[in-house]
Amino acid sequence: MPDLLIELFSEEIPARMQARAADDLKKLVTNGLVDAGLTYASAAAFSTPRRLTLTIEGMLDASPSLVEERKGPKADAPEKAIEGFLRGAGLTRDQLEERDTPKGKILFAMISKPGRPAAEIVAEVLETTIRTFPWPKSMRWGSGTLRWVRPLHSILCILSAEDGAQIVPLNVDGITAGDTTRGHRFMAPDTITVSNFEDYSAKLKRAFVVLYPAERRDTIWNDATNMAFANGLEVVEDAGLLAEVAGLVEYPVVLMGQIGEDFLGLPPEVLQTSMKEHQKFFSVRNPKSGRIERFVTVANRTTADDGATILAGNEKVLSARLSDAKFFWENDLRIAQSEAGMQTWVDRLSNVTFHNKLGTQAELISRMEALAGELAPMVGADADEARSAARFAKADLSSEMVYEFPELQGLMGSYYAKAAGKSDAIAAAAQDHYAPLGPSDI
Repeated sequence: MPDLLIELFSEEIPARMQARAADDLKKLVTNGLVDAGLTYASAAAFSTPRRLTLTIEGMLDASPSLVEERKGPKADAPEKAIEGFLRGAGLTRDQLEERDTPKGKILFAMISKPGRPAAEIVAEVLETTIRTFPWPKSMRWGSGTLRWVRPLHSILCILSAEDGAQIVPLNVDGITAGDTTRGHRFMAPDTITVSNFEDYSAKLKRAFVVLYPAERRDTIWNDATNMAFANGLEVVEDAGLLAEVAGLVEYPVVLMGQIGEDFLGLPPEVLQTSMKEHQKFFSVRNPKSGRIERFVTVANRTTADDGATILAGNEKVLSARLSDAKFFWENDLRIAQSEAGMQTWVDRLSNVTFHNKLGTQAELISRMEALAGELAPMVGADADEARSAARFAKADLSSEMVYEFPELQGLMGSYYAKAAGKSDAIAAAAQDHYAPLGPSDI
């Protein structure tokens, strides 16, 4: 029983699409093979930024021969009806069977379908899969008609058995399938010839390509946490960022950089959000103070200077990003601590629509304030403080920081309320009134 190896090698696939694409490749190909009569023992799909890989083990070397029974018209049906049935079945009149049924004598055709070799079926299924692949977004390039998420460079498609490997004859829009791939774009760009999946994965590893996404994630996380621990720090956990970064590199090299002293006074959440959203950096904090003090970035290659040049460039870009965040923070604090204080932001919300049929954010706040004043005495709370909490709960929507980082709404309101001299209860209300933010926010 042969094993099938497929690799679709392209320009960089967006990280957010890779896992779904690997699953789709596996589903479309295996379903197509089974529908054509080729069963298999196991299948697995993998992805890196530049390739989708599918391996199928224990596949039949040919589909089984089948005999299809097709019911036709009655034996005494008009001659034209019988002739049409014969044309569809590809048989002659004397090849039909006549059977007695409760509805009379009916003609039946027994159509023999010989088995097809695996290579023929694989070629047919893979071409259909490539041409109809369900990318959320796709593109065309050059003068061809093929659409793919990014330009498709090569197709590796081989059937391997004990007596060797066979290239599946396939050509899709000028791309001919073969038994070759390429390693890391910078560290091992030469062509690699493979004979089976075991050979493929081993040679890719030697060519600085980590095929398995889980292995890339583990490498990044383990190296990052070890670096942080060695410096008495800890990495802020972020499973989503970890999965995304693992989809940006084929050979992860973890580096730890410094955050400028001028920015260490920013709220930890501001540092963390800015580094994550703009730079895809992991935040590294002091477990005692909770302060973000360093960052971890992941390069896609080793360098002669052990990443020093890469880190220097990242630190320079980060400094520019955090300079903006610092400006927003200081400007917002100046407004919060002014004579008018947070009321300045509340007044601006009269120009911000909450809902076309429900008015502005300012009108929403007015309703919240009235409702809070009514409900507070019922639960033993201070009515004036409840109204004040409702009035300022959404004030930070007008702040520059929340305009830049909408996901920090509420949290920044809490910081600004404290800076404005509001009570702890009012500051807490600004943050907590958005809860729960999701299933994990309990």
